[in-house]
Amino acid sequence: MAGEKYIFNQQTQSYEIDRRSVRAAFYKTGGVLLGGLALFLLYFFVFTRTIGLDTPKTLLLERQNRILTEQLALLDGRIDADDQQLQELALRDNLVYRPVFGMEEVPAATREAGLGGEDRYAAFLGLAHQDLMAASAARVDGLMRKAYVQSVSFDEVKVYSSRAGDMASCIPSIYPVNPKNVQITSPFGARFHPIRQTIVFHEGIDLAGPAGQPVYATGDGVVESTEVNFSGYGNVIVIDHGFGYKTRYAHLKEIKVTQGQVVIRGDRIGTLGSSGLSTGPHLHYEVIYRGTQINPWNFLNPDVTPEEYNKLVRGNG
Repeated sequence: MAGEKYIFNQQTQSYEIDRRSVRAAFYKTGGVLLGGLALFLLYFFVFTRTIGLDTPKTLLLERQNRILTEQLALLDGRIDADDQQLQELALRDNLVYRPVFGMEEVPAATREAGLGGEDRYAAFLGLAHQDLMAASAARVDGLMRKAYVQSVSFDEVKVYSSRAGDMASCIPSIYPVNPKNVQITSPFGARFHPIRQTIVFHEGIDLAGPAGQPVYATGDGVVESTEVNFSGYGNVIVIDHGFGYKTRYAHLKEIKVTQGQVVIRGDRIGTLGSSGLSTGPHLHYEVIYRGTQINPWNFLNPDVTPEEYNKLVRGNG
């Protein structure tokens, strides 16, 4: 074979392959490879450690790493801009849009609620800049959460805005009893409680008059609750008018509506009485806006005539 050497064996009187030459060739080849590897390692050491230069592959990786870092920084900048816009929308939503329709604010805890899961960003473990990438991913998730909450809030505002024409009839704005038959005996605010004999805050107004006269819903709404008891407010009705408004009618003699019933302004809902903690026949009437009692007097028109009032109510005034 080409490249092989032969010698004449005196004993066998034949030519045989010179095994020494094969071993020599093997050692020679191995020596060349080891020498080349040694030179490469020497080159790498001198190139990177002594001269201080990077290899082409290192330069490529550094360039790719720099581009990735710049892209993450650009992403963070966009997240900052979008987050600022969402904050402005949330501010207008809570201070303008929702209050117009008597809606409660969306709590900051709801808008800032995070997404659970310890392994949510486990895919970034072991990668270059894993902390930076995980932080950016978390900010994107937070932004999407805020956008979702804001979208739901706007959907709610849209529903209320479609009913904006109903606000005039829903907001409580008439006397709950015929004003010609009653008089205000206890206004809204601090007063001396006639039974408890102490200063308390009166959360409504008391309208005293003959027992049994009709009590009317002061605005369109839904009966939220009715309660019959022998203490406190006695027989009481709460109506939810929507748009943040509710009304309470207490110390009734009779309740003429049931929970969940839809009522129209002027519907008879009960009769004036003296049930519960009471010293005589009267109606305790409250207007509640977004969970807080406000002065009902601001919603009553003292100049309404008996004839005008009778046109507003459904039944004998």
